Amino acid sequence: MPTASSCPKYGRRRHLNTLTRAWFTLLVLSIASALLTMLPIPPAFLGGGILILALAKCRIILARYLDLAISPAWLRGFTVVLTGFVIITFALYLI
Repeated sequence: MPTASSCPKYGRRRHLNTLTRAWFTLLVLSIASALLTMLPIPPAFLGGGILILALAKCRIILARYLDLAISPAWLRGFTVVLTGFVIITFALYLI
């Protein structure tokens, strides 16, 4: 019985590559955003939930599609800026 190689390129089992997993994750988060709008919850919670899901999607796009996962400092910097933007947007939404 052949053993699986420790190198993913030569192993028998192939896992989904990172872009495919990122695409499926974005799809799930988009469906979650759509389903969130159908729940009978107060508008403040709804807006906050949608913004949090949008922030998660932004981070996935930055990390996987723009390859910032290999540069944690840049990813962290963009995440801080986007989080600040989400907080300001949510504060303006509540006003």
